[in-house]
Amino acid sequence: MSSSPIVLRPDLAVILEHVEPGSRALDVGCGDGELMAALRDEKQVDARGIEIDPECVERCVSRGLSVVQGDADRDLEFYPDGAFDYAILSQTLQTAARPDRMLTELLRVGRRAFVSFPNFAYWRMRRALLLGGQMPVTRHLPVSWYETQNIHNVTVADFEELASEMDIAIERRWFFTNQREIGSAGANWRAEYAVFEVGPKAR
Repeated sequence: MSSSPIVLRPDLAVILEHVEPGSRALDVGCGDGELMAALRDEKQVDARGIEIDPECVERCVSRGLSVVQGDADRDLEFYPDGAFDYAILSQTLQTAARPDRMLTELLRVGRRAFVSFPNFAYWRMRRALLLGGQMPVTRHLPVSWYETQNIHNVTVADFEELASEMDIAIERRWFFTNQREIGSAGANWRAEYAVFEVGPKAR
């Protein structure tokens, strides 16, 4: 009996859809390897991963995935320039010590990059802060402020401004709320989280 198809989180599903078959991809902060397995099995992608949590690394290896334990804030520098067609950073940018340097490294090791993150300007978060005066706990930010790994509260507008300042081209963007894709109008307050495909600007 065939196994049921993997149902990916919407941001991972959109990345899977737009990665070219047979390409090479590095998943930075790959977790338990869910996206890597889908890339390998559905797109025949040569998928590699780096993950700081040893238990997640062990789960990846048990699935036959090529994952090393490492800290993306420090260890991306050991990857050669242009080693991958894609570098993927999913729901991790806000945990990076220096998101700007992380983006630089992503576009050094990969020709293009996919970046997804929770949008801290989402209207429900704004309302919770305004009415309650405390950092909200939400579906995409499910732990209290003192437990979270998030150290840079990024918004859609923040990311777009940073890309412009760094001369990074935003090639495509997707926005999601309640697990569904929404349009780009008013995304800075309407979107729970965002996905961007970026690359170097043409000279």
